[in-house]
Amino acid sequence: QRQLVESGGGLVHIGGSLRLSCSASGFDLDYFAIGWFRQAPGQQREGVSCISSSDGGTNYAESVKGRFTISRDSAKNAVYLQMNSLKPDDTAAYYCAALGGPRGTMCMSAGENEYSYWGQGTQVTVSS
Repeated sequence: QRQLVESGGGLVHIGGSLRLSCSASGFDLDYFAIGWFRQAPGQQREGVSCISSSDGGTNYAESVKGRFTISRDSAKNAVYLQMNSLKPDDTAAYYCAALGGPRGTMCMSAGENEYSYWGQGTQVTVSS
């Protein structure tokens, strides 16, 4: 079966850092775009970042530009989200999702409903 598993969430103080991992099993992540999404209580799920399946191009939400970095490790079949200078507004459940096929070659143009596989989520809490 194809699965995604997130890890690395936790509780940090404002200004701290966390590194989230998205590990895949049952399929080769090199052929998929990977998106990171987050959802805070009472809020809509929003896209945070994505990395394309073709040239590795990346995209970031305006709210996290300069603070978050997405990267791919093909040898480990994993994608990471390095989060620095964390703010209370970053508090949310974070999910990774995979998008295959031609739409994965330019992830910034893909909508949330196009992603085929989702992880269970990992909680990030930033205290003030």
